[in-house]
Amino acid sequence: MKMMEMYDDQQIQQLLSKPASQRKGFELMVRQYSEQLYWMVRRIVLTHEDANDVLQNSFLKAWNGLDSFHGESKVLTWLSRIAINESLDFLRRNHQHSTVSNDDPSVASSLLADSYFDGSETEALLQEAVASLPDVQRTVFQLRYYEEMKYSDISNLLGTSEGALKASYHIAVKKISEFFKSRD
Repeated sequence: MKMMEMYDDQQIQQLLSKPASQRKGFELMVRQYSEQLYWMVRRIVLTHEDANDVLQNSFLKAWNGLDSFHGESKVLTWLSRIAINESLDFLRRNHQHSTVSNDDPSVASSLLADSYFDGSETEALLQEAVASLPDVQRTVFQLRYYEEMKYSDISNLLGTSEGALKASYHIAVKKISEFFKSRD
């Protein structure tokens, strides 16, 4: 099996900036960041099929917006912003509530029944608890906890102050703890 060669952000940005190499840069970008973005999106929209659709739309938007990308941020930061916005738009378009009831077992049940989900029951319950959070708290929690992003990076991504992000994260953690305590 051939290992995928990794490119650094500068190399990809350089390829994307020149019309002659844009397609190759885009193909490398898709190969390099697809899996990471998939899981970021999947945690927001929850199902494999929806995550694939959102990811495809995100890359389509990125392709169409290449001329507006001037390298002020990292490629992954730019793609993440597009993917998060697409995920939230997807939820709004499909009239899914931004939160779910703590009494609604459908999130954990559907995840455990999903052949693409390989987590434990505890992970499914965590996903259910996270899904019960308001949009901002859920997004901040996911980026900090799962993506292990620094507050400064999340601040750049979401355009929010670090103080507000820290508060949102800590409130989210408290709500998740209460979710698990209510299950005991």
